[in-house]
Amino acid sequence: MQSTSALDRFVSSRRATGAAFAWGLAEATVFFIVPDVLLSAVGCRRIRPAIRATVAALAGAIAGGVLMYALGATRPDAALAFLDRVPAISPALIESVASQIDERGLWAVMTGPLKGIPYKIYAVEWGARGGSLVSFLLISIPARYARFFLSAIAARGIAHLLSRWTGRRVPVEMLILAGVWIGFYSFYFSRFGW
Repeated sequence: MQSTSALDRFVSSRRATGAAFAWGLAEATVFFIVPDVLLSAVGCRRIRPAIRATVAALAGAIAGGVLMYALGATRPDAALAFLDRVPAISPALIESVASQIDERGLWAVMTGPLKGIPYKIYAVEWGARGGSLVSFLLISIPARYARFFLSAIAARGIAHLLSRWTGRRVPVEMLILAGVWIGFYSFYFSRFGW
């Protein structure tokens, strides 16, 4: 299939992979919108570039996790104060993550982000406790990658199912995708606060 739209050219370029890495890193540290937004847009258009983008987002997220772990390990009070300033993160949510880690240890890193709880909180909490960085990284890989991969694959599947209606037109697919993400974040911010 010959790509003619600007989005299709972007999706097939190294810029998409670089953007996925940067977004994964940003969301694991300071940003509050998940890289799944970009991954689903890429997946909607082409699957191979989407898989590359999911791996890049994972690498960025792991790098961000290491940074947040290190901040938690070296300056836990500053790290917790920083987290409290990120939208949708509150002292109550940070305390909830601490309780999860108390109860389930590293398994909380696997299950918490699937519930919409930011990965960066787990990284800071684990680092503040002096937990093993290697163990944290080993569980972070499937914890982060599963959702990234599913976002890209689901977007591709939905785009395929709707292709008769959308005609694979970029504006139509992106409008649908934007509606999904706006709905998701409206619910998310109503649940966790801004």
